[in-house]
Amino acid sequence: MSATATDVLIVGGGGAGCSTALHLAKRGARCILLERGQIGGQASGVNYGGVRQQGRHPAELPLARRSREIWTRLPELIGTDCEFEVTGHLKLARNKTEEADLVAYLDVAKANGLPLIMIGGNAIHQQYPWLGPDVVAGSFAPDDGAANPRLLSPALARAARDAGADIREFMPVDRFAHDGAQFIVTSGEHEFRARYLVNTAGYWGGAVAGAFGEQVPVSPLNPNMLVTEPLPYFITPNLGVVGGDVYLRQIRRGNVIFGGGRGHSDPDIPSSRPSPEASYSVMAKALQLVPQLSGVQVIRSWTGIDGEMPDDIPVIGPSRTTPGLLHAFGFSGHGFQLGPAIGAIMTELVLDGHTDVPLEPFRIDRFAADQSINQQGQRHDASHHA
Repeated sequence: MSATATDVLIVGGGGAGCSTALHLAKRGARCILLERGQIGGQASGVNYGGVRQQGRHPAELPLARRSREIWTRLPELIGTDCEFEVTGHLKLARNKTEEADLVAYLDVAKANGLPLIMIGGNAIHQQYPWLGPDVVAGSFAPDDGAANPRLLSPALARAARDAGADIREFMPVDRFAHDGAQFIVTSGEHEFRARYLVNTAGYWGGAVAGAFGEQVPVSPLNPNMLVTEPLPYFITPNLGVVGGDVYLRQIRRGNVIFGGGRGHSDPDIPSSRPSPEASYSVMAKALQLVPQLSGVQVIRSWTGIDGEMPDDIPVIGPSRTTPGLLHAFGFSGHGFQLGPAIGAIMTELVLDGHTDVPLEPFRIDRFAADQSINQQGQRHDASHHA
């Protein structure tokens, strides 16, 4: 068996893992990233592509604010903007209860420096005459937008390689261990050793944590996605709704990308497929928002596998059992926007021992300390669209 030593091992090649490799390499740290399949092949590459701050859990907003600044700098950081466009994010209410939800969130946004504009029933139909009659109000986040999820992780990986990181695809990990001084990770006939291990393995991050005695209630999440034939471009903002059961955006080429509900998966293989029932349901909801889509052809549907936590926010931060182990997984369908910042934060934790972003709400032992969250099932915004 061949053995390779490095400073930091990263397991999982989505946006968070590839960004970690890039930030580490740019600061001169030796790192190896192991990805079981292709870079960006799961949650990071199959999501809706929303670059959204609005509607996030209050604990996530500092992360989202930091990441949004990095999104602006992507061309200088990785050589491409990944089709990132600041379209604004328009979150819609379909009844008075949902409208009250939008109003209540204004205070959360203000406390985090996130500009939002509340739009009443008359004004919203004047500004967006293509919206259906069920829309009663909206909240507009002018700094939000969308990007192409198929481009981000590969571009981060390319830039990381150029900076000196070792990125290895099709390297599923068989065994994790820690000998008291360093981590020993095996993949087939390869053995890797490092002082630090960064767990950015998505749904499978739960198994990585479990190998070091940290049990977390992560479950597979399969966002059900669809795209239409190209149409004349008329939907400028990225659309969401209170409750997150449908989300919709049109790209410049004219295709309308939309999603809602869950697909099916078997994470052990891993394989996933979209759900016809969920697709028909979300088509009806999309028509409710934009009646003009009636009769348009859907040309493709897909899903992938993300990790979902009971409280709908990720695990981020140091292990409570094993020094040198750092976690960032379970993004519950809204990690695409956060990926660039997660890499910067993981790098700070490894090389500096601290970060300025508050991570206490994301600690891995929060479920052991309070199992009642499983019964509460409380969600701030269950919109699984990155």
